[in-house]
Amino acid sequence: MCIAMFMAILDIQIVASSLTAIGAALHIAHDDLSWIQTAYLVAEVVAIPLSGWLTRTFGLRWLMVGATLGFCVSSAGCALAGSFAALIALRTVQGVFGGLLIPGVFTASFVMFPPSHHTRVAAIAGSFAMVAPTIGPALGGWLTETASWQWMFLINLPPGLIVVAVVALLVQGMRPDWATLWRISLSTVLCAAIFLGALELLLKTGPRNDWRGAMVIALYVLCPLAAAVSLWLCLTRAHPFVDLRRFRDRGFSLGCGLNFVLGIGLYGATYLLAVFLGLVREMGPLEIGTTMAVTGATQLLVAPLAAFIEPRLDPRALTTVGFVLFAAGLIASGFDTPRAGFGDLFWPQVLRGAAMLLCLLPVTRMALDGWSDAESAEASGVFNVMRVLGGAIGIALIDTILEQRTSGHVTRLVERLLAGDRETARFVGLPLERFTGVRMEGIDAATQETIRPLVERAALTLSFNEAWLAVGIAFVVAMLLVPFVPRRRRTRPGVRATA
Repeated sequence: MCIAMFMAILDIQIVASSLTAIGAALHIAHDDLSWIQTAYLVAEVVAIPLSGWLTRTFGLRWLMVGATLGFCVSSAGCALAGSFAALIALRTVQGVFGGLLIPGVFTASFVMFPPSHHTRVAAIAGSFAMVAPTIGPALGGWLTETASWQWMFLINLPPGLIVVAVVALLVQGMRPDWATLWRISLSTVLCAAIFLGALELLLKTGPRNDWRGAMVIALYVLCPLAAAVSLWLCLTRAHPFVDLRRFRDRGFSLGCGLNFVLGIGLYGATYLLAVFLGLVREMGPLEIGTTMAVTGATQLLVAPLAAFIEPRLDPRALTTVGFVLFAAGLIASGFDTPRAGFGDLFWPQVLRGAAMLLCLLPVTRMALDGWSDAESAEASGVFNVMRVLGGAIGIALIDTILEQRTSGHVTRLVERLLAGDRETARFVGLPLERFTGVRMEGIDAATQETIRPLVERAALTLSFNEAWLAVGIAFVVAMLLVPFVPRRRRTRPGVRATA
């Protein structure tokens, strides 16, 4: 089951280093590249809360078998996609099945093992999850450059089919309860899917249209309406899509909030670094992948230490350390230049990689400790969906910053260059001889053509820096929640902890 989860996480990371290569092959505009990631994440957001209901319906074994098989089939479909629309549709299907795989593993760790083993099992599952970011970008880049981008999806088939066979034969417990198949409120699922889809469309199309136009206005109406109906159904139906009453528990609510911000940082940092290396540094997929592997390698190295100290420290203290490190890694990336190379990007990645498990393990304990076996599947689903939802919304907001801010930076850079500003010329990458602090009367046409791509690249770098800083500030603000997290005590199975 950990291998199945590994595949689902890998398919976010493995694609990251080859976004620009896929865009070139399928003629996708740079502004639309994020949909390759976002379609997967939005589908996960809808699927993850359903995992608890589907686990009870089919049992843990058959849910994992069906989800893994569906993931393999949709992966093959992604490899065969010949257009942007087909790829996005199949990535959505792939995300649904991937969204069922991830919480299934965490449910197993809390249901199939006694409380004394929870931390150890979570560390094992977390290590599998950390290996995916370690090898994903480099593996994706190597497959794209040595074969083709399609092999990033086809590589899922052999291990996936082996997982299907092994899980079907060996996993026991949690028998299917077919009576629960008809209990879920499908209308709630539909409204939630409409809300999430409309929100993503609004965040992506709004900036391009200056937040005007018929489509944007329609989304203004549809998004809050679908959200309101979804909330009402979740609160009034006996078996809702998401049981919002769980948020009455303060530890669970704050843990989910911190997990949401963690998702912004985790998925946002991966997207930002990959697109920066592709568009600004113009690296190939393999070079992008090897550069990005630093974060995952650090996560893997820190995993044993995190597993050792997590049960020995107050989760609030460990969360603070993790969020401080992650914020430092994000903010450090907010001062890059258009020529930032491996050395410039190394230490910020190390900080973010070292922080990941120091954030995830204690936040998971805050949110999930104390639920009974019957409740743990749903609680795990809601908890995990908050991280993925944070990633989907975070990427959309990052795109908004990149689209909205770049043109203004171009204007300001040109003004400073005309004013003879040497620091601006150094940042852009121009020879400093002509920039003496004396205002220039103008720049001839030939020179304009020469410096235009440099100015545009510098302006895009400034927008990337602002996005890094915005995500870093979100982590700083999130740390204000930590003192309000209650101290939990571990409980035996079936007994709810008191906050």
